[in-house]
Formats: sequence, C-alpha cells, structure tokens
Amino acid sequence: MEIASPGGLEFYALAGAAVILLGLSKSGFSGLGAPAAPILALSIPPIEAAAITLPTMIVQDWVGVYAFHREVDLRNLAILSPGALIGVVLAYFLAAQVSEDVVRLAVGLVSIGFVALMIVRDHLLANARPSRAKVGPGLFWGAISGFASFVSHAGGPPFLVYVMPQRLSAPMFAGASVLFFAAVNLMKVPPYLLLGQFSRAHLLISLTLLPLAILSTLAGVGIVRRVPARRFYSLILAVTFALGVKLVYDAVWRMFG
Repeated sequence: MEIASPGGLEFYALAGAAVILLGLSKSGFSGLGAPAAPILALSIPPIEAAAITLPTMIVQDWVGVYAFHREVDLRNLAILSPGALIGVVLAYFLAAQVSEDVVRLAVGLVSIGFVALMIVRDHLLANARPSRAKVGPGLFWGAISGFASFVSHAGGPPFLVYVMPQRLSAPMFAGASVLFFAAVNLMKVPPYLLLGQFSRAHLLISLTLLPLAILSTLAGVGIVRRVPARRFYSLILAVTFALGVKLVYDAVWRMFG
C-alpha cells in the first residue's frame, strides 16, 4: 500500500500537528492525541494514518514512561491492562465487521456523557470522597479503551471515565495514563502486523517525525508537572468534551451526511 502524497508540504504540516497532539497526550493529557489519526487522514487514507502514528506513539510512550515511572498506581494498571487486552483481541477479530464510525460515535457519546456526569457530581456531591479503583468497572472500561484504541486511537475517553473519579494527583494521573497506553500500544503491534498495516514507507515517515514527537512529549511532561491539580482536571474535562463533540460530529457526518 503506497502513501498518496508522503512528501507534500500539506502532509507534513498535518503530520506535525498530529505528532504534537500525540506528544502532549503521552505526557498525561490523555485523550488529546485521539484526533491525530483523523488529522493525518485529511491527506492520506485512515488505515495509513494509523500505521504511521502507531510507531511514533510507541516511542512517545516510553519517553513518558521514563518521566512518570515512579508516579503510577499499580492497582489501576493491573486492573485496566487485562481488560484492554480483551478489547484489542476483540477489535482484531471484529475489525472487518464493526464500522469505525460506529466506534467513534459510541466513544464520542461516552465522552460527552462523562463530562456531564462529572460536572453534576462536582456540584451535587462536592464533598464526596474520591472513588477507589474497582476490578469490575476497570475491566469493562479497560476493554472499551483497548477496543477503541485499536480501531481509531480513541482509547482516552473510556480510560478517563474510569480514572478521573478517583481524583488522583496530576503526576499520578499522568503516570497511570502513560503506562496504561504504553502497554495498550504494544498489544496492538502483533495484530497490526497480521493485518498488514506496516510498510517500509510508513516506517520511514514515522522515523522522520520522531524528533518532533520526542520534543512534544518532553514539553508536555513539563506542563503536567507545573499545572495545579484543579486546573489540570478542568483542562482534561474541556479536552474530553471537545473530543466527544468532534467524534460524534465526524461519525454522524460520515454515516448520514
């Protein structure tokens, strides 16, 4: 499979924007990287966009892991990861049957509903204690996150639904996000290979984008460590809502437009 226009200025402008968003998401702003593949898909087919972004995401993951490896809730990781593996395996076997737009629509609605729920919770239950990481919900949302991540790199919102009510500190939240998605992206490599999504041309473009990918991730790490927890969560909610609206709009337009 050849890329439509790999060397054009428009392609690299879009690719640069996608990589910067991925870098910020890999430093703890979970969900911010979900538009990366759709941005690239403005100039190349979506499956090629996924193939290009996954190697870049894996490198960014491990920059984030190095930065936050001491600030992670292992219980969350132990609960979410098996669920994510189930979601990735299901997505691989159902890849030909499930429309990507249906997944986008579902994830977008969950994102918007989650933000509404958190706003109501903060107003009606202002003094409520943070929730604890529970196995059942964690496995469920981990599976949804793994499935959505495999299909459209949109695993952030389901992850947020499970983790944000725990009200972790910003660095602990970033650590949980970074390590979880580092594991998920490694899970995706074998099925992506089996589906033939990697090529020499794709990997060469990923390599070209790596310097920007690493710099944007390091910049995001610095931002996360300096933003107060309350402002950090407000920003995450705003990003989640915007992402949800964008996913719903794109899915509805592609399905019925």
